[in-house]
Amino acid sequence: MPTASWNGVVIAQANDDEVEIVENNVYFPPSSVKREYLQDSSHTSRCPWKGLASYYSLNVNGKVNENAAWYYPEPSEKAAQIKDHVAFWRGVEVQR
Repeated sequence: MPTASWNGVVIAQANDDEVEIVENNVYFPPSSVKREYLQDSSHTSRCPWKGLASYYSLNVNGKVNENAAWYYPEPSEKAAQIKDHVAFWRGVEVQR
């Protein structure tokens, strides 16, 4: 069962058939992410084939991890399967 954790807390967990693996990143469906740990961020980045990514910062037990999660609210047609799915980096441990 894929799991994302940071600062000793599970941030996201889903069944294997619910996640999408793209470019070796695990994209968790929105329903599997514990939103109480997410803070909106104004940071964005652009992928040439997936489109414009938006970010969340994590706030867990008083510690903040800036822009540690990203998602594509309006992905390109080629990446439609990851719409609104959340992926993690910056020290977030993702196990598959």
